[in-house]
Amino acid sequence: MSALALSVLLSLVSAVAYAAAAIVQERVAAATPDSTYLRQGAWWVSVALNGLGALLHVVALACGPLTLVQPLGALTIVFALPMAAVFVRRKAGAAAWRGAVMATVGLAGLLALTTDADADSVGGGQRLLLAAATFGGMAVLFLASRVVHGPVVRSVLLAASAGVSFGMASVFTKLVAEDWDAGLQLGEVPSLLAIAVLAAAGLLLSQASYRGAGLAAPLATVTVVNPVVAATVGLTMFGEEFRYGTAGLVFALASGIVAAGGLILLTTERLGAASRRSRTEHKTLPGIPAPGPSAESKSTGSDQRLTPPALR
Repeated sequence: MSALALSVLLSLVSAVAYAAAAIVQERVAAATPDSTYLRQGAWWVSVALNGLGALLHVVALACGPLTLVQPLGALTIVFALPMAAVFVRRKAGAAAWRGAVMATVGLAGLLALTTDADADSVGGGQRLLLAAATFGGMAVLFLASRVVHGPVVRSVLLAASAGVSFGMASVFTKLVAEDWDAGLQLGEVPSLLAIAVLAAAGLLLSQASYRGAGLAAPLATVTVVNPVVAATVGLTMFGEEFRYGTAGLVFALASGIVAAGGLILLTTERLGAASRRSRTEHKTLPGIPAPGPSAESKSTGSDQRLTPPALR
């Protein structure tokens, strides 16, 4: 099996593990107050599944290019739909399935155009500049989330910051993996520290993004921003490229737009399903009138039982 094929296989299994973890987390969030979820065995199962997904993701990065591995992580959303239908009896609507098909087709287009050329090395000065730009961008998004009004906008900004964090953690992981054959030197310590800080920051930011806006919109934002950031770095700094030169790049961009459109469609359908479910539950309560438009928007933002289109 070639390194590229192994990278694809590991990325697919990693996406399945992440999807399973997201489904478990969603069930824990629906049934457990924030202050007690650490005591739930199911939550620790989700941590283990996330750890497995991360380990497979790291090995996939060692075998394949960022422009392939990161976009394939978006299949987490696609896998989450049938898995949720089977394991927790949460059916998805026609719009969600259309979004899943669009995302799959777009990612298949990227896969068909990806080459397995070796990545260029990045020096220590460039790595420091990359880290500074990363933390600066994350800080801007975080500060913006503190001044905006509205839980959904705040959530999306935090999720975008988390997506940048996760994407750049993968970039630094790729850098360390490329240097692995030559043996890890003392100079790799800053990159390893950057990976640890970015992974922890991404986890905290993504958790904060769930508050007050449900799960679907933040997770979809992370899933889109993560591969876009990593693939952009792969193309501009690592010398990674697509087949067929400029034409291949154009088709790759088109495939990425199709995949992103599918993810947005998935998110829209999930938000609409949450809104309908919230209205239905509200109507069943005796003596409480059906919510108006403003109440509906609030219930959409606060519904913590929204099926997540999972991460990375």
